[in-house]
Amino acid sequence: MRQFSRQSRSGRLLLAGGLVALALGMSGCTRIRTHQGYQVDKLLVDSIQPGIDNRASVEGTLGRPTFAAQFGDQDWYYVSRDMRALAFSNPKPVAQTVLRVRFDAAGNVTAVDRMGLEQVARISPSGDKTPTLGRHRSLLDEIFGNIGAVGAGGMGGMGGGGSNTGGGPNGS
Repeated sequence: MRQFSRQSRSGRLLLAGGLVALALGMSGCTRIRTHQGYQVDKLLVDSIQPGIDNRASVEGTLGRPTFAAQFGDQDWYYVSRDMRALAFSNPKPVAQTVLRVRFDAAGNVTAVDRMGLEQVARISPSGDKTPTLGRHRSLLDEIFGNIGAVGAGGMGGMGGGGSNTGGGPNGS
């Protein structure tokens, strides 16, 4: 009878350990959702009116922009992006909003534009090597290619006799 209870205890421990391992393994397959950037509030964004608002009122309503135009201070951008990833995969954008507020020279709002995920450019790199100009050398050329090049003329050093006694700027 004791032998049977030992086997059932070890079976229970093995089953419990298996369930714990399965639970931990399944937790790695959960979806991870993240938000990056500005929290878009539709009511606040809709309250910005061209011809009525200026830089100060936009900053008071929406806050500081994510970034401003590179040349000049005519456009402010508010960027918001929702991302999703599965376990250890690369995150993919699910939704994106880029709000552009345009100003005139006096600082008054001239337009408010919205752009979404359709404006995101998708690029795919070609291959895993970057093409470069120059010679293509093998591994053996790289290792043994400099044999005999040490001390060759024109490779640095003093070149001629090693003395500077001429009429140059340092010698007299």
